[in-house]
Amino acid sequence: MTTCAPNRVFAARVAVVQHQRKSVVVYSNGAINPDIKKDEAKVVDTVVASELAKPMVAYCRCWRSSTFPLCNGAHVKHNEACGDNVGPLLVKKE
Repeated sequence: MTTCAPNRVFAARVAVVQHQRKSVVVYSNGAINPDIKKDEAKVVDTVVASELAKPMVAYCRCWRSSTFPLCNGAHVKHNEACGDNVGPLLVKKE
């Protein structure tokens, strides 16, 4: 669920992301990206790495992916609801 206004799930504006038996608490009051590259439609950075099994891996930076830490495109709904421009971190094989 993506929203910028308080609701049942984000009433306290806290999201808990669980991955491999670890929890990360993220406090958010709407937009995740307050001032980085706001002139761009979506912030997507790319890193090149030599030791990857796949040609490219997209990592979530919006904290809303159901496949966290991998991106599942959840940032699209978040960006539409909040007017934000957050996007994934792309790691490409060298």
